[in-house]
Amino acid sequence: MEVDVFRRRGLSLLLAICFFGVIGVLHAENRVLAEVRFVAHSSAEKNAGVWVDGQYVGFVKELNGDKKMLLLPGKHEIVVRQAWYKDYVEQALLEPGEVHTVNLSLEKDTRMSVSAATVELKISATPNRAAVFVDDQFAGHVDEFDGPGKAMLLTPGQHRLRIALPGYLPFETVLNVRAHQKLKIQTELAKGSISEAGTLVTEE
Repeated sequence: MEVDVFRRRGLSLLLAICFFGVIGVLHAENRVLAEVRFVAHSSAEKNAGVWVDGQYVGFVKELNGDKKMLLLPGKHEIVVRQAWYKDYVEQALLEPGEVHTVNLSLEKDTRMSVSAATVELKISATPNRAAVFVDDQFAGHVDEFDGPGKAMLLTPGQHRLRIALPGYLPFETVLNVRAHQKLKIQTELAKGSISEAGTLVTEE
């Protein structure tokens, strides 16, 4: 009986050591990593896409909580993009455990005019947080172009459309659109599979 009790106590102690050991490792990792936080002042800034060292990581308003952005210490290029605005670019040198704040102030790109953009494109895709690119330029994320009163404006002609999100296969297509045309694209991105996601392009 005494041996059995001893074994149980020993096992409990071992589990406790392992448990607190794991917690210690997690806390140590958090102390090593640097956190990047964004301060956005407008809807355009909140919905802007974020790239780190050339990789798309999400849009501003979702990068918090369990999706907060943690980076290894060192130098990183942080780029924030939004359609019709100039890119925000910052070279950040992050220290271990640092909380780095990016105070956004996006400027309108006066070289671009929306007056010629008369084509309306609606996009319904899963996941709806996927990024949308038109002619290799970031245009926003799916949720911005899905639902009542929401649509992307395009100029007449040919455009390359790409919907992408890390961890999923991208959807790509080429559109040939006319002035004042209305289109809708529906697709579901395939996750971790080589099979193609079903797609549908319809004219309204």
